[in-house]
Amino acid sequence: MFKILAKINKLLLPSFSKQQMDLAKAKKWQMAIIGYRYYVTTRALR
Repeated sequence: MFKILAKINKLLLPSFSKQQMDLAKAKKWQMAIIGYRYYVTTRALR
């Protein structure tokens, strides 16, 4: 299930690393997306 979510995230959600965004200056909604993507990616790799 998490592998499917990871693929959907890659297609739909923005990649902040490609935009070279500074994490210290990220807004709360951006940090929420980063955290969600991190959670799904780590679960998909298990």
